[in-house]
Amino acid sequence: MLTPSQEVLLISSMAIATLAIRAVPIVMSGRIVLSDRMLQLLRYVPPVVLTAIIVPAVLMDGQQIALTYTNPRLIGAIAAIGVGLWRKNLLLTIAVGMAVFFIWQAILAQL
Repeated sequence: MLTPSQEVLLISSMAIATLAIRAVPIVMSGRIVLSDRMLQLLRYVPPVVLTAIIVPAVLMDGQQIALTYTNPRLIGAIAAIGVGLWRKNLLLTIAVGMAVFFIWQAILAQL
């Protein structure tokens, strides 16, 4: 068990480390010149990172892949993908995906 002063020191150290990690790119941004090719490649980073976060959250059920109709996250994601491709409206996509997820989860709870 940590003492209160150790907790404060630990949290402060983590905050400083986090700030340092995030500040380096901002401080160095004016000094580093990126090629056009690198800028093109960096455009793909946000979708790739988001996909790497979302796909396991949607497909994994514990330690195994759940590609069945009993996975409400998968059904909600499929609905969200369909609405997103159809309407190109982010708010509607999120709303439909969440609604389908919760409705499907409620239906499965009744079975």
